[in-house]
Amino acid sequence: MSGAPARPPHAGIAGAPRGLQPESMLTNLVMTLIGADQPGLVQLVAARVADHGGNWLESRMSHLGGQFAGIVRVEVPAEKADGLGRALQQLDSAGLRVVVQAEAGPPPKTGGAPATLELVGQDRPGILRSISAVLAAHRVNVEELASECVSTPMGGGTLFQARAAVLVPEKVNLAALRADLEKIAADLMVDLKLQPGAR
Repeated sequence: MSGAPARPPHAGIAGAPRGLQPESMLTNLVMTLIGADQPGLVQLVAARVADHGGNWLESRMSHLGGQFAGIVRVEVPAEKADGLGRALQQLDSAGLRVVVQAEAGPPPKTGGAPATLELVGQDRPGILRSISAVLAAHRVNVEELASECVSTPMGGGTLFQARAAVLVPEKVNLAALRADLEKIAADLMVDLKLQPGAR
């Protein structure tokens, strides 16, 4: 029997198998981008993310008024985050403006129930201002919003349509919220539905 002391089971990283070496720290970046719409804009961003070892996690993009706009969340090794930011800023020369920010920490957990709000009516200024004021008064958080103006059949004017995913706090009376929204909807002469649950 050897007199040498037994080596502790975790005697040091140097002796660990290659597959157990600590991995590079990752950081999440959120970027907004906008530029004149043209083919290849997504490829310009995606290529630079990949070149810096990044992983494209999620995005929302759209063509609006001749402009291409979007928001993207990516995961990238922390030591390459600054380099990726510089590479994306250089896309100004290609007509694409990109603003990069580190992802904020997780939001404080707030209880609530998801709901879906749908609205349609003749287009007029101030519709979203009035509806969002009611939501804010009830502390309802708008998590996602999509809206558009479309021509009505037979040339009867322009319709404004909106759809929002919201989070209603637990203490909010859903019936009271719905009543306040319906009152504003009547004043604005729009149809509005608030349905519990996400879709």
